[in-house]
Amino acid sequence: MPSDIIVNCGVLETRAAILEDGRLVEIHCERNVARRLVGNIYLGKVANVLPGMQSAFVDIGLERNAFLYVDDVCPLESESLDRAGNVSISRLLTAGQEVLVQIVKEPIGTKGARVTTNITLPGRYLVLMPTVDYVAVSRRIESDDERNRLKDLALSLDRKGMGIIVRTAAEGMTVEELQSDLDFLLGVWAKIRAKSQKASAPALMHGDYDLVYRLIRDCVGENVSRLVIDRADEYRRAVELVSSVMPWFRDRIEHYSGKDPVFQHYGIEAQLSKALRRKVWLDCGGYIVIDPTEALVSIDVNTGKFTGTVDFADTVFKTNMEAAAEIARQLRLRNLGGIIVIDFIDMEKAEDREKVLARLKEELTRDRTKTNVLGFTGLGLVELTRKKVSQSLDDLLTKVCPACEGKGRVPSEITVACDAERQIAAAARASEGRSLLVEAHPSVAALLIGVGGQNLERMERDLGVRLYIKGRQEMSIDQVNVSAINDESETAHLAAPVSPGQQLVVSVESRHVANEHDGIARVNGYVLDVEGAGDMVGSVVRVEVTKVFRTYARAVLSVK
Repeated sequence: MPSDIIVNCGVLETRAAILEDGRLVEIHCERNVARRLVGNIYLGKVANVLPGMQSAFVDIGLERNAFLYVDDVCPLESESLDRAGNVSISRLLTAGQEVLVQIVKEPIGTKGARVTTNITLPGRYLVLMPTVDYVAVSRRIESDDERNRLKDLALSLDRKGMGIIVRTAAEGMTVEELQSDLDFLLGVWAKIRAKSQKASAPALMHGDYDLVYRLIRDCVGENVSRLVIDRADEYRRAVELVSSVMPWFRDRIEHYSGKDPVFQHYGIEAQLSKALRRKVWLDCGGYIVIDPTEALVSIDVNTGKFTGTVDFADTVFKTNMEAAAEIARQLRLRNLGGIIVIDFIDMEKAEDREKVLARLKEELTRDRTKTNVLGFTGLGLVELTRKKVSQSLDDLLTKVCPACEGKGRVPSEITVACDAERQIAAAARASEGRSLLVEAHPSVAALLIGVGGQNLERMERDLGVRLYIKGRQEMSIDQVNVSAINDESETAHLAAPVSPGQQLVVSVESRHVANEHDGIARVNGYVLDVEGAGDMVGSVVRVEVTKVFRTYARAVLSVK
């Protein structure tokens, strides 16, 4: 399918969006304050070897040591085998040993990066593997004749005893073009080797190229209609790079100089704003719900507003077919990895299930990240895996909510108000008769005060203390502060800033929590209960103050 690549270059980050038929299918983001690590090559020092885990931890100079599994160590000699013929990590590595490693998986959460000693250097048409000696051809090249032709060409190249993989982009290329790409990669490897012989571990030997270079190397092909870049110097650099490796693509590179930001011009910002929503609506009216967890990603499919026109089975089938395509797009867009479980709507016909599964597999063929669809389980769920090599879009763009600590839910206003009542009671017992100041979110404060101040009056009567309840918009829902007032003169600033009969122009901020007929406005944080303004949230109105209390005032809409 034809695609467009749109690049937005900023000071702090560079973003690239891949569009198919105008729809966002992939987003790549490189922060200048936190550059991508996958592909970087380091001279590391083995920190410790763990025979029980058949692995080692390697200090490569990052915050956490990198993890090196035994299967990711270079081809093994026979003396590395134990008596049972198994590979022993303790015979391959020792603490303090310097080793050249490459990051294959970013640090995620509390886990350090995963590394390998099997170095790979990707080029435009070839991937150089300096530590092995064999030739392979990308499985994405479907023609047997073309695969055989490319393998013969690869075997004829001057590989210096190293291994290579022929990439999909090499389809149709000549031996001269392949050799030129190989010579470039051999030069890069020679520089890395020379640098590692002089450096002291831990040290960075080779950093993977920036986002624009990787896009041209990995994503640009005949199916890409254009590459649009919004910064002039990056545009010129891209043209120079393309002119040397793929001159046929040069005319497809465009410099965007419009007035609107490039992502806004192509409608990407609007699509990106929806990319992290839990619920994704389908064109038919159904929807899918995506819930990433620590162990796996759960995706649920629902008919939603789609009622169909034939029968229920047809409605379910059409919803599932559309959901299969959208799920494949969402996996790419959100960069979800690991185990993924999809709960399609139950289908009675086996042929319908096979068609939905085939649609899912077909859509996933566009995904450059390796996926493996395992099919329907006995419970009717579809299981698949997608290789996890970097942060998901959710992890990249967001952080754990400090209020809910990642649960995605916070206590309701009534729950917080009930807990606040208990805090007030405890503070009253320790206050020795002093007045108390209670600060809370306005919606919680409204519940503590109650309709007509009845809750406030009852608490004061039961506890025997004077209470000043102040709503503060900047406080979170679950935050409540209760403090004793040592000097009654300190309560002067808590006095009502309004008086009966006063005319005011205010903005109605919300409905009254306990009485939806009324609206809530504020004057310097002081609450105005505006009678009959429940349906006027967001409006600016003129009111007249009728009654004033310590913590709030009542007002009515004023007709000029």
